[in-house]
Amino acid sequence: MRENRVKRLLKDGRPAVGTWLNIGSPITAEAVAALGFDWLVVDMEHSPIGIETATAMFQAVGGMGCAPMVRIPANTEENFKRVLDAGAWGVVVPMVRTADEAAAAVEWCRYPPAGKRSMAASPRHARAFGTDAKTYFARANDEIVLVIQLEDIEAVRRADPILKVPGLDACFIGPTDLSASMGLRPGYEQKDPAFEEALRMVRDAAKRQGVASGIHTGNAAVLNQRIEEGFQFVALWSDINFMLQAMRAELAKVERRLA
Repeated sequence: MRENRVKRLLKDGRPAVGTWLNIGSPITAEAVAALGFDWLVVDMEHSPIGIETATAMFQAVGGMGCAPMVRIPANTEENFKRVLDAGAWGVVVPMVRTADEAAAAVEWCRYPPAGKRSMAASPRHARAFGTDAKTYFARANDEIVLVIQLEDIEAVRRADPILKVPGLDACFIGPTDLSASMGLRPGYEQKDPAFEEALRMVRDAAKRQGVASGIHTGNAAVLNQRIEEGFQFVALWSDINFMLQAMRAELAKVERRLA
């Protein structure tokens, strides 16, 4: 069975860098996976990507030696079943606000006795790890990465009891939603000291509970800064944002002339 390198990096206290895939295309996913990211998250929360397209994207990413992960639309049993059976190597769970919600995510992500994930007859999940169904059932809990998002100030204040829940690999700060919940203008980077204090609270709580911390960033300079601060599961913007940024910059240089 293929080893999930992202799981090993997080356990070893090392950074794992990735980006978000909002373009629903296996071809784009494969091209981005070839760049050298540790992981890529197929975003099913804030994009129109459905399960069939996501499955093809998992195959494209995994085929390039990159860990195919997914952000599910919501923290429900059905969402976990569908993406894990489709071959995802990890799940990012949005808007976790309580310890009970974190515990539910663990139950739906892990096979018994660690959780209550049901066992599918289809071997697609096993093929994603290059193994057979029997081996997958025995080792999936050791390879699947479970990341919960703390993106509300109330979740930040409850970080210790939330992250104390057994079975979590990492927590991930969504800075845009977090800043909005704090009454700040939404955005990836904030100058407000209260925002930086909230990030520190999550990072320190994660360290106390033995969970890796992570955050979304808008550029490499901030990403490197966050790694220096101790964040491990670190995202660099998204495919569609990078595409539009490059196109916008070049389009601005075009000299339009009237006929």
